[in-house]
Amino acid sequence: MGRRTVQILALIAVLAVGWVALTFLSVRSAAEQAQRSVASGDAIVVLGAAQYNGEPSPVLERRLITALELWEIEAASQVVTTGASQPGDTFTEGFAAFQYLRNAGISEDEIVVVVDGGDTYESLLATTNQLAVNERSVVLVTDAYHALRSKEIAEEVGLSATVVAAGDDTSFRRLARETVAVSLGRIISYRRISAFL
Repeated sequence: MGRRTVQILALIAVLAVGWVALTFLSVRSAAEQAQRSVASGDAIVVLGAAQYNGEPSPVLERRLITALELWEIEAASQVVTTGASQPGDTFTEGFAAFQYLRNAGISEDEIVVVVDGGDTYESLLATTNQLAVNERSVVLVTDAYHALRSKEIAEEVGLSATVVAAGDDTSFRRLARETVAVSLGRIISYRRISAFL
């Protein structure tokens, strides 16, 4: 009985390592693909990142520049900016992004601001609720390392997504963190793990 238990545990360990390794390769592949992507859809969705008193952080600004480039080639007819505020913030990430895009020349009626949600899952779920029923094809703008998880979350909430990367951060640390998140999300759903990411 003891030997059989050890064999079963060893098999589980091998399968778990294999699962994580395959997921890591998928995360890395999606990051590389997102760096080469050009896409179109019903909306360009800019995933939130830090802002400082209404000014986008360098990460958020890269995403907004990428969204502007997509806008200029008419990748979509509207842009959705997402992101709530952190404790003590005067502005939300979504509103800071809205101001940036408006100042860059996109009219207010072509920008949808979504400030509900403190993480990717909640932001994309709120985005789904803001888009029209027939608007389900989106171009997600986020960092390269985040491509696979954001795409799979979008699909979980009912969106068809293509990811376009803003920046090329594919450091091992980032990819490893995403591997853990994707591995868990695929098993127990991204909704259940959203509070921990």
